[in-house]
Amino acid sequence: METILQLDKELFLFLNSLGNSNWDEFWVFVTNKLHSIPLYLVLLVLTYKQYGIRKTLFVLLAVAFMILCVDQLANLFKYGIKRLRPCFDSDVNLSMRQVLDSCVHRGQFGYFSAHAANSFAVATFFSFILSTNKVTIVSLLIIWAGLVAYSRIYIGVHFPLDVFTGIFIGVLFGWMYAKLLRLFFAKLNAKKQP
Repeated sequence: METILQLDKELFLFLNSLGNSNWDEFWVFVTNKLHSIPLYLVLLVLTYKQYGIRKTLFVLLAVAFMILCVDQLANLFKYGIKRLRPCFDSDVNLSMRQVLDSCVHRGQFGYFSAHAANSFAVATFFSFILSTNKVTIVSLLIIWAGLVAYSRIYIGVHFPLDVFTGIFIGVLFGWMYAKLLRLFFAKLNAKKQP
């Protein structure tokens, strides 16, 4: 395990050092949760067009529970495992590029990345439930989630292993909630049948 953590730190330093000040604002923009709101609004419109108002409300409820579960699981891991964020880790904090001064205000522990988990949960969930322009939607959602995930390494608040674990958790929860929602919708449709 020690070897894996050491490789993770080396990979972090490599990826983090690829950045330069010309790109810092872009990655800070990408990592800010509020800047994803336009994407969420587009997903809401597409969901409404496909499912109508009643089922869209169920979709919103499912997404809210999914995000809540992912966030709580991330907190459980962060305070259960207590892996330090890069800015608190004496092995890397003097060698890394820290784009935001706010790392120290985010909490000491970072395993796993809730940003990566939430973005991939949303991307996976909507990739499964939306049928309009399937290839385009899936591609855009995966690119968006990938950018959010990488931004966490770029700005220096997560190690790659934190991000990869977050991606795995996000895909798992997104798939699980999409499957549950489809089962629920199938039961709703069955009740309408005479």
